[in-house]
Amino acid sequence: MTGTALAAVALAAADGEQIDGIRLLIPATADIVGSLVVILIIAIPFAKYVLPTFQKIFDERAAKIEGGLAKAEIAQAEATATLAEYQQHLADARAEAAKIREDARTEGAQIVADLKRKAQDEAARIADTSRKQIDAERQQAAVSLRAEVGTLATELASKIVGESLADEARRSRVVERFLDDLEASTVASGAGAPKGAGD
Repeated sequence: MTGTALAAVALAAADGEQIDGIRLLIPATADIVGSLVVILIIAIPFAKYVLPTFQKIFDERAAKIEGGLAKAEIAQAEATATLAEYQQHLADARAEAAKIREDARTEGAQIVADLKRKAQDEAARIADTSRKQIDAERQQAAVSLRAEVGTLATELASKIVGESLADEARRSRVVERFLDDLEASTVASGAGAPKGAGD
């Protein structure tokens, strides 16, 4: 039972009156009015001073929460924009890397082609130099052989003729005549061989 109801029962018992049923739960009118006065004394200052302070705190808290949500949305939008920018930079970097690789391949192929061409040019130059050197050595050998044959021919002619061919001019004429005769006989024998083969 509540305190008011017990007080009412005690008061009624003191008066000698029997209380039963629903009246047992309903307080006396004076108790109700007294309780209302106390509640009003407490409620009016509470509503005037305490409740606005609580409302202000609740409004500030709600504003902070809404501001935090707005900041979170802004941060989320910035993060999304930063992610998109990062992905764009990454795609650009990949494209640039692919272009650099392709340029390197092209440049490498061009370098290989240039090196092949230079190697072929160098090989042709070396072959040409070798041919010229061989021709020069052949000509030098021919001159050396001609001089040696001339010396041998002069000595042989001196022995055959019986006079000395020490004079340079005479020796040159004899050698030239001998070589001319030798060449003429070689040409004649070369030209006569086909005639004999044809007969």
